[in-house]
Amino acid sequence: MKYFNLFSNIQITKGACRILISDLQRNVSELYPLELYEIVEELKSLSIEDIRKNYDKESVEIFNDYLSLLLEKEYGFVTENDWDKNFPPLSLEYLEPSRITNIFIETENIDLIKKIRPSVESLGIQHLTLYSTAPLSEEDLIEIDKIFESSVLSGIEIFSPFHQKIDEFFIQQLHKNTRRIYSFVFYGCPQKPFKTKEEYRFSIQYIKEDLKISACGKINVKYFNTNLPKVLEAVHHNSCLHKKMGIDRNDNIKNCPLMPESFGNIQHQSLEEILNQKRFKKYWNLTKDHIEVCKDCEFRYVCTDCRAYTENTHHNKKGLDTSKPLKCSYNPYTCTWEE
Repeated sequence: MKYFNLFSNIQITKGACRILISDLQRNVSELYPLELYEIVEELKSLSIEDIRKNYDKESVEIFNDYLSLLLEKEYGFVTENDWDKNFPPLSLEYLEPSRITNIFIETENIDLIKKIRPSVESLGIQHLTLYSTAPLSEEDLIEIDKIFESSVLSGIEIFSPFHQKIDEFFIQQLHKNTRRIYSFVFYGCPQKPFKTKEEYRFSIQYIKEDLKISACGKINVKYFNTNLPKVLEAVHHNSCLHKKMGIDRNDNIKNCPLMPESFGNIQHQSLEEILNQKRFKKYWNLTKDHIEVCKDCEFRYVCTDCRAYTENTHHNKKGLDTSKPLKCSYNPYTCTWEE
């Protein structure tokens, strides 16, 4: 007897009309018909021969085609014996030692960056996103990077208005004098300021539009992520707010700078004090499995969530907003993206 075994790095997410098969080792996902899900479920308990016996001739041909697909895509393998403990399933346990992983700050005040430095170390924060409403000079950007020299912080992403002093020499100086910043996005740029074949340590984007922080929260295929840690976080926690903190332009500490509820002000309280408030973490474990419409979507574990902009139509018994993200135009019941 032969048995099909799904590789432990393969995750299948069932939606209302189709499934998404994610290869968490290769970081790729592909869509398939819902009937493939039923076949995989049968393969978990029955031999290949037994399944074929239960089908008519036409259905056996369809089954054989799907089995060939599963093997060709390397989603699984065939053994002579039933599934045993030699092939344990992938552990879906999500382990993240940091108390806070990401902080998003909307400010043009570098003194605020200095102020939170001790808390970044204390909380083990790994990633900082800075959205500045005022143009940042070469000296400002280098200083921001220097603040976190020898820090636990591993990466800084900066959004800043474009200005005329940003030229090739400006970028070269940033390349030479920064270590933590891995991404620059200069918005309000009418055209790319210079052409170069030189490669820099960080990525640079020049955006023509006047980028607003409120542009965040858009859900689109190009933002989907099959990265293993991201998927595991989405399975167990809220994919946007779990272990995240935000500081808005008025120094208010929030789950996200765009959300209305404030838990304190950085000028009067530390990040550690805010984190100790139980209500600050209330959205951390709200997964897509408990959000209206999203719970029936095949993309729910590779997608992100947005509690700042929702349809505001549903709330659970704890008073949490469980409505579909407002900026998602996908309908899992028709498998279409709407305008």
